Amino acid sequence: MTHSDNHIGKPRISLALGSGGARGLAHIGVIRCLEAHDYDVGYIAGTSVGALVGGIYAAGRLDIYESWARELTRRDMLRLLDFSFRRGAIIKGDKVIDAICELVGDANIEQLAVGFTAVATDMLDQSEVWLSRGSLFNAIRASTAIPTLISPLRINGRLLADGGLVNPLPIAPTLNHGGALTVAVDLNGPREGLARDVEPIPEPEPEPDAGGKGRYANAIAEFVEKLRPNRDMAASKDDAPGFLQMSTQTIEIMQNAIARLKLAAYRPDMVISIPRDVCQFWEFDRAAEMIDIGYERAERAIRDFRRSGAHPTAYDASSGST
Repeated sequence: MTHSDNHIGKPRISLALGSGGARGLAHIGVIRCLEAHDYDVGYIAGTSVGALVGGIYAAGRLDIYESWARELTRRDMLRLLDFSFRRGAIIKGDKVIDAICELVGDANIEQLAVGFTAVATDMLDQSEVWLSRGSLFNAIRASTAIPTLISPLRINGRLLADGGLVNPLPIAPTLNHGGALTVAVDLNGPREGLARDVEPIPEPEPEPDAGGKGRYANAIAEFVEKLRPNRDMAASKDDAPGFLQMSTQTIEIMQNAIARLKLAAYRPDMVISIPRDVCQFWEFDRAAEMIDIGYERAERAIRDFRRSGAHPTAYDASSGST
């Protein structure tokens, strides 16, 4: 979509989009709801999937990405996994980012219609890195590099990985950017008993004319079989979780604890909470459902916020004042 220059009369917001795997597709619904309620998104900070959705929105390409995501099947997802078993991770991560880049294009962050920061982690310095200049998709690629699952990316001498390691809910980068409101989308909200049985992951199909890569087919199929979940982890107390379940669950436990600290420290004006059991970390084939959940939870949060009497007066973007 393209962003209109006419923001007069709309409350302007700075938006923090958190990490949480496939639940991040709910960010799309949140943005759609905010627009429907006449909020002007003036700045976005995103971590991991929040950086992906937020960056694409800032580039004015969310319509294209949403259409693509809604059509994505589980088998399509598997075809986008470039297994490497090297570089410190199971997946290189280049294939899926290249597919999205081909779909929506790349741009320099400083030229985007909406201000944007992607949060990543410097693996060597163990520090938080804010990426607000240079290639949009390099920033997204770095911010989404989940440790052990997706290989990190080296930018300007720094080895960068998923920003959720240090800041799964990036409220701080949104401050001091002229927004009348700070809105945070937390993908690690309380469980609501919404988990369901997980469909099996289809086995990978070797691509035609794979050549030398054919010798990896059996190894990949065996590996995917080990990832195959039979039921939701939360509902399976007697069975030991598989590798993917254990890895993602470990990351989410850590991110949930850090997100609670960020919310307490920065206190955004509005928090839109997505229950952490609405889908599994890797279920990107449930885009339509997650988008609807994001819209519904955003609408609920906006209604509660306005009832509280905290709704601001209209923000005039041309003057930078209320």
